[in-house]
Amino acid sequence: MNAPMLRSKLTLREANLSDAHEVARIDAWVMANEGGLPFHRPKWLKAIEAGTGQAAHCLIAENRDGIAAILPFHLVHSPLFGRALVSSGFAVGGGILSNSPAATRRLAAAICELAERWSCPTVELRGGSLPGGNWIEKRNAHANFLKPLQGDDEAELLAIPRKQRAEIRKGLDNGLMIETGRGQRDRDCHYSVYAESVHNLGTPVFPKSLMKSVLDAFGEEADILTVLSDGRPVASVLSLYHKGVVMPYWGGGIWEARRLRANDVMYFALMNHARAQGCTHFDFGRSKIDSGAYHFKKNWGFEPEPMAYAIHIADGQVPRDVNPNSPRYKAQIALWQKLPLAVANRLGPWIAKGLG
Repeated sequence: MNAPMLRSKLTLREANLSDAHEVARIDAWVMANEGGLPFHRPKWLKAIEAGTGQAAHCLIAENRDGIAAILPFHLVHSPLFGRALVSSGFAVGGGILSNSPAATRRLAAAICELAERWSCPTVELRGGSLPGGNWIEKRNAHANFLKPLQGDDEAELLAIPRKQRAEIRKGLDNGLMIETGRGQRDRDCHYSVYAESVHNLGTPVFPKSLMKSVLDAFGEEADILTVLSDGRPVASVLSLYHKGVVMPYWGGGIWEARRLRANDVMYFALMNHARAQGCTHFDFGRSKIDSGAYHFKKNWGFEPEPMAYAIHIADGQVPRDVNPNSPRYKAQIALWQKLPLAVANRLGPWIAKGLG
């Protein structure tokens, strides 16, 4: 997609994500940009496409100095949840990454034009530079949690508030073992734990192919940490590493993990592991404000930072609802929790790959 040069001297087009030189150029720009996230990177876009089948795209605004802004997104289609353009798919961040307000507005207008052309009632920008205008902004639904890592393991433990620190110490007394890696055993252990964890919460599990694609795409910038009790995996997390920040992304524990405090041990172990990898900050990710996860992260001494999302809805349409906390899904969640795990693991990926 091309647009003529205007007074802003900006040119808009769709990036060619099959061109290695173009991909490298975009990736270098994202990595050099202060606001660049893993979810802006071409490797995230392509991994999501490979793992879920949701088509990856990236709009790019350029001027005489080079890239001025990008808008990475996925065309998400689901028989259950409809169609949407999502920046970025399966991510907690993304949106427009921009050095220019003019470029932000131009990209926002361009994706709305694409949404109309491709019959997508909704466009979702998960953070980034917000375009304003007739976009609906949500600023009080989610918060993110980020704080610096400490100098060593003992300092890390002492930096955690007393009550949470006591839970970690109890877990450390349970003889749990820690394994890290990205091999097949790590992947199998992680997916079995993660699938059981989300089933217990009443939500469908993402496809195993999604985890595989992300791990393969990010290489040494991603890994898995698993907590084992008597050789059995009880908690596990897949993390991303980006600009000195570790981001635990897909994680969970089986029912036994609560008694063992395995999740507490897992995140503490990840802090220490990440520091050894050269990380300086721990990004605990987003949580819905006042949810259980929100208060869990505050208990670790993290301060919530409100997140801003923006949604554009076509005239006469309603936004899609993929929030598992939505009242409309209460009955479905209760039913899903009663399904045998094997059945849920067979049906779940087909449903979850349409959530975006």
